[in-house]
Amino acid sequence: MIFALIVVPVLGLFFGVHRYLWCRLVRDTTTSGSRPGRAGTAALVVLPLLALGALLAGRAGLPFLLQQVLAWPGYLWLALVLYLVLGLLAGEVVRAVWLRVPARRKDREPDGRPTTDGPSVPAAATAPDASRAHAPSSAPTLLPPRTPALPPLPTPPRRLFVARAVAAGASLAATAAVGYGTATTLRGPVVKRVTVPLAKLPRSAHGFRIAVVSDIHLGPILGRAHTRRVVDTINRTSPDLIAVVGDLVDGSVADLAPAAEPLRALRSRHGAYFVTGNHEYYSGAAPWVDHVRELGIHPLENARTELPGFDLAGINDLAGATEHAGPDYDLALGDRDPARAVVLMAHQPVTIHDTVRYGVDLQLSGHTHGGQMWPFTYVAAATNPTVAGLARYGDTQLYVTRGAGAWGPPVRLGAPPDVTVVELASLRA
Repeated sequence: MIFALIVVPVLGLFFGVHRYLWCRLVRDTTTSGSRPGRAGTAALVVLPLLALGALLAGRAGLPFLLQQVLAWPGYLWLALVLYLVLGLLAGEVVRAVWLRVPARRKDREPDGRPTTDGPSVPAAATAPDASRAHAPSSAPTLLPPRTPALPPLPTPPRRLFVARAVAAGASLAATAAVGYGTATTLRGPVVKRVTVPLAKLPRSAHGFRIAVVSDIHLGPILGRAHTRRVVDTINRTSPDLIAVVGDLVDGSVADLAPAAEPLRALRSRHGAYFVTGNHEYYSGAAPWVDHVRELGIHPLENARTELPGFDLAGINDLAGATEHAGPDYDLALGDRDPARAVVLMAHQPVTIHDTVRYGVDLQLSGHTHGGQMWPFTYVAAATNPTVAGLARYGDTQLYVTRGAGAWGPPVRLGAPPDVTVVELASLRA
């Protein structure tokens, strides 16, 4: 019952949006039965079905090759739908204003009288002189021949012109936005650098650099080449430690092990560490934890390890609670030396309030993607304590990376992907 209450409105909205797109892009811009109209109608039937297929293929257990075939057109269409709707809604204002402006009337004289079909004829030539009104006429008066009016040029009606102009403008803007956002994703993450002072950090650990990466999202779209770009970006920073803060994958080990293989090439002085994100639990967390360990990355499942100058801890994602493997702060931090600085890896920034109670110095998180696509940047900012960057909560600092990949549409607009080098600073240095 609850499933139906959620799914039915969502599907209704989904198909309602496509009905709106059909009205504005096809019905209002083409003539009935025309070839462009039939092609547009067919596209607005097939593309939403591809999008639904892309969303449901993994959950339905379809072969991975079929998931890949559906993913590219399906997810890119979802991104196009977003920006088409935004463009057309802006176009509604243009449409309303444009159609309210009176059209320039070409069929009236400046004084408002109707024009004649031919050239005007002087009154003297068309009406007899009053003095000769009753005089006999020896010959009929010849009037100049009427010049036939030329037929008007076959221009489209004004309403059709406005509809086509708005549709073309919205389509061009949406295509440009999605194209730019896709190129941004496929170029790979940029490197950001931030310095975080920690009061308990000893002078010996001053300048310790942690490469923080999250939300790589290997799946039907982002595969081995994407992993290699991320690994190359991290290795170029020559970090002391690598922190992989969840949402590494969207799929099973069987399908994505080849895509994850380049992670074996990660290099740092003190190794690489991993905590689960919510998407690991959608994909099979236990097999992925084992596989990550085989790749030479150390999972921290509600665990802690001592490093030179500070402790590094990690907690499971909140989604693990459905498998009785949620975050356990007592297990990760319960018996630690409070005099030592502690850095905590936790996928979701919403855990920061629990983190503060345990006296953590710095929490490293991801999950938000920085909103990934404008205007979802505002939604992400409203639903997370920090959507991206560094913030302070009491004595605890929180750093949130925008992530290195993308979920769903491989589009990043207003929230470019990043790998962040967090440099720890000692106040005693």
